[in-house]
Amino acid sequence: MSALAALPWDAVLILLPLTGAVAAGLWPRSARPIGLLVSAGGIPILVGLGTAVAGTDGLHHAVGGWGAPLGIELRADALSLVFLATTALVGLGVALYADSYFEPTLARWFWPLWLFLLGALNALFLSADLFNLYVTLELMGLAAVALTALGGGRAALTGAMRYLLATLLGSLVYLLGVALLYHATGTLDFGLLGQRLEAGPASRTALGLMGAGLALKTALFPFHFWLPPAHASAPAPVSALLSALVVKASFYILVRLWLELFAPLAATAATGQVLGLLGMAAILWGSWQALRQPRVKLLVAYSTVAQIGYLFLAFPLLSAAGLPDAAAWRAVLWLVLAHALAKAAMFLAAGNLLRFGGHDRITDLDCVAQRLPLTVAAFALAGVSIAGLPPTGGFIGKWLLLEAALLQGRWDLVTVMLLGGLLAAGYVFKVVGHFFTPAATRHEAQRVPARMEWTALGLAVLALLLGLAPGILLPWFDSAVVMPMAGARQ
Repeated sequence: MSALAALPWDAVLILLPLTGAVAAGLWPRSARPIGLLVSAGGIPILVGLGTAVAGTDGLHHAVGGWGAPLGIELRADALSLVFLATTALVGLGVALYADSYFEPTLARWFWPLWLFLLGALNALFLSADLFNLYVTLELMGLAAVALTALGGGRAALTGAMRYLLATLLGSLVYLLGVALLYHATGTLDFGLLGQRLEAGPASRTALGLMGAGLALKTALFPFHFWLPPAHASAPAPVSALLSALVVKASFYILVRLWLELFAPLAATAATGQVLGLLGMAAILWGSWQALRQPRVKLLVAYSTVAQIGYLFLAFPLLSAAGLPDAAAWRAVLWLVLAHALAKAAMFLAAGNLLRFGGHDRITDLDCVAQRLPLTVAAFALAGVSIAGLPPTGGFIGKWLLLEAALLQGRWDLVTVMLLGGLLAAGYVFKVVGHFFTPAATRHEAQRVPARMEWTALGLAVLALLLGLAPGILLPWFDSAVVMPMAGARQ
């Protein structure tokens, strides 16, 4: 165990994709094998990192031997591993899909951008201070915007520009909060901030600024205006990355801030109620808009707006001591993983439908169940998880969140969750129903590569299997939130 812990798994997890991005950009003819190899290589590295972290309260790595507060420090613990594992699983699936999806002209741009995004995501989840979180958040945002514009055309460029403006505004507001904290405490390291931060106007203002900026980047209602156009116009693999991974990165930062820095502050109770109200509004508004959409990708994009709302329902579930309820956060971490797998599968299935018929109009799908059975199965299984039906991963996560709300007597949250589940089932089965009906206008079908179908189905099956493994993963999720909460109490 000591030998494993001594290896710099965290640094390799960042350097490998960044090196791969440079290599893929310099040698575009080899970009495909480089991209696939790096995407797959992250899995064994993550296993090594997880083995080293197991049984500890986290690993710290001072880059270049310079620790906090002057140097850059990396930290890996159970919470960061949940998000790293989500990134590795979804990233590998999207890479396999993209290998068959993109033509050579676009592939030469996709692979370096994707690997750069992967490196930025890994660096973000391993950062141990607020400024490095800002830097990695910016790098991730720039790569995501470039990927959004990859499809070309007016709609893609408009969606990418709207996303760029939103992410820059969110970063600016977040950075203002970081500057305020630095002025008040003289440090940006999480450990030192936890010791020096005190309740007061500065900390409350910083919480508001950073929370607003991160809510904008997470596309929480009503800051979701950039998400549907960007997702709907981007290539299918990019839409899957944006929905499953990119919006989760800013949510991860908010979770870190809440658990480790702002949990002891009395002001978080009121802030938590506001975030909970926005989460409830997101569930209802996003689900209703998804139900009204005529296109599959737009429907799935608005579904993302709704499902993000569930993540924010944990914030108002505060214990009597003012600290986040461990059961609620465990449910949220489960939903992060379940949503990422299912939503990536849905976007990839939508990409298959678009490739097959040349469009994604729901009423003109033209009996695709007989022609693309694997794609239909992928969309249906992923949709069942999104709706929170058993025995999927989405069901376990929403059941745990529902249980936490019931224990605290939050009937408003319970009502919204149940209504959101009914609406989700409605828009999922709206699409599934048209899989079996002929279209009024016949069209020439195009061939969909088998790998694209199997990849979408594989991610959907993982979302299903997640619902059968609560006994294995829940203890890990418990440690992911208990340790930061324990540190916040000290």
